[in-house]
Amino acid sequence: MSPPSRRPCVEQLDPIVAEILRHTTVSDRIAMMGEANEMARLLAAAGIRYRRPEWSEEQIQAEVGRRMLRDAD
Repeated sequence: MSPPSRRPCVEQLDPIVAEILRHTTVSDRIAMMGEANEMARLLAAAGIRYRRPEWSEEQIQAEVGRRMLRDAD
């Protein structure tokens, strides 16, 4: 049995959001990306803490980093 084909996922940006982003400065967009990254890390850490309450904060942060970098290659 052959593995399922992986079709590329094409997401469309909401036209209203696209219009807002057109009028946003580059520095503001970079700041938004940084904030989104921080939120992703906080949510990942919260999920790990919930599933692994015995882990130290150092272990949790290491796992967050591992997950964030998993497909970075």
